[in-house]
Amino acid sequence: THVHYRCTQLSTLKTHKRTHTGEKPFSCDTCDYRCTQLSGLKSHKRTHTGEKPYKCDMCDYRFSSMTRLKEHKRIHTGKKPYACDTCDYRCRHLSSLKAHKSSHTGEKPFACDACDYRCTQLSSLKSHKRTHTGEKPYACDTCDYRCFQVAKLKRHKRIHTGEKPYVCDICSCSYTELRGLKVHFRTHSGEKPYACDKCEYKCTSYNTLKTHKRSHTGEKPYKCDKCDYRCTKQVNLKTHKRTHTGEKPYKCDTCDYRCTQLSNLTKHKRTHTGEKPYACDTCDYSCSQMACLKRHKRIHTGEKPYACDTCDYRCSEVAKLKRHKRIHTGEKPYACDMCDYRCSQPANLKTHKQTHMGGKP
Repeated sequence: THVHYRCTQLSTLKTHKRTHTGEKPFSCDTCDYRCTQLSGLKSHKRTHTGEKPYKCDMCDYRFSSMTRLKEHKRIHTGKKPYACDTCDYRCRHLSSLKAHKSSHTGEKPFACDACDYRCTQLSSLKSHKRTHTGEKPYACDTCDYRCFQVAKLKRHKRIHTGEKPYVCDICSCSYTELRGLKVHFRTHSGEKPYACDKCEYKCTSYNTLKTHKRSHTGEKPYKCDKCDYRCTKQVNLKTHKRTHTGEKPYKCDTCDYRCTQLSNLTKHKRTHTGEKPYACDTCDYSCSQMACLKRHKRIHTGEKPYACDTCDYRCSEVAKLKRHKRIHTGEKPYACDMCDYRCSQPANLKTHKQTHMGGKP
């Protein structure tokens, strides 16, 4: 097929012809990279030097090439100049459009010579092959992290810089990864495309669905290396490990309170502000925590989800079930510090202590 390409300069025509011949006369003296234009080589060399002369005027993001900067700006403008001629799909990058079109044709021209893997892009094949070789050519210059994709390295570096280039145009939320922003958008649209095949649960992301499914299977893949603790989420394991290290990275800016989880800090701050964002839709009750609202609603529904495995006792709170089970076990964890008295409930201990103080029980 002949393309009727025309241009104003002979040098531009020479460069264009290389798209037909496959010629790449410009090569990097540091790695195997080759390209058709000198400008492309100059941009590539900045990946080795770390130079990023092109800065976004809407955020702090910097790039090694003007092309990348133009592509990045479409995040802020929402512009998607590349359109599929088969469906309504639009995107910011030409490479994304090419990959999308293969979803209509089913074409996967790039095949791995070590396994059955096939893909739509050469870059994806190169990354995949590193899963066989174990090669991790991309290294973080701040810590020991290494990976096999430059995109993963860019995402990792945001841990150190705190950069969140993907910003929601409806609210002020920002994210380090585009997929995080896409999932966030569903909180505005109400879309929950991922559904559990065991129950009626629906959610906004595939990872959330995977975690939910463990509530049916009982799977707890994350294990503490200090004790027998296991859990369904990696973030829960990170939080748990702080019970061994004593680390409390989240600090209240009003008092000396410190804690292991950001969610606990958010709840604590409401003790200063008096904020009660969770309201009952049946009565005037409001509270500072979702867990408290769920417990309260059981007053209206009569629901008693916690059942004793020894007798027919059921209750609305897990704390009440724990207290009840002590009837069967005989456990008395509350001890008087003035005599040998022990009991199963803290209220009984308070009453007992009044006898030492001369008070009336």
